[in-house]
Amino acid sequence: MNKITGAKTNLERHVQGWINGRAAEYDNRAEGVLEDLLYGGCASGIVGHLIYYEDTLAFYRKFRKDIDAMLAEMIDQGVIESPAGLNGWDKSDPLARDQQNQNLLAWFGFEETARKLANLNEIEI
Repeated sequence: MNKITGAKTNLERHVQGWINGRAAEYDNRAEGVLEDLLYGGCASGIVGHLIYYEDTLAFYRKFRKDIDAMLAEMIDQGVIESPAGLNGWDKSDPLARDQQNQNLLAWFGFEETARKLANLNEIEI
C-alpha cells in the first residue's frame, strides 16, 4: 500500500502524514514504515521529531486530549490496567507531571495511533 488513509483526529492526521511522508523510502511503502516503527518503537529514534524531551513534551501537550482519550479507551477495554502498565512508567508520578512519563505518553500516542491506522487500512504488522 502506497499511502494510508482514514485519519479523523488531529493526532491521527499527524501520524498519517508522517507515515505517508516516509513511504517513498521503502519498497513496500507505508507497510514498511509501519513495520519499522512498530518493531523498534519511537525509542529507536525512527521518528526524528520525537527523540528529545523538548520535542516529545511539546508533542504530548499538543495532542494530550487525543492521547488521554486513547489511553482511557485502552484501560476501559482491559488492554492495559493503568498508565503504569506502560514500559518505563515512573510510578512516583501517577499524573504524568514530569517529563519521563509525558515522554512515554507521547511515544505511546504516536505508536498506538500508527497501529490503529494500520488496522484501519488492513495492514497486518
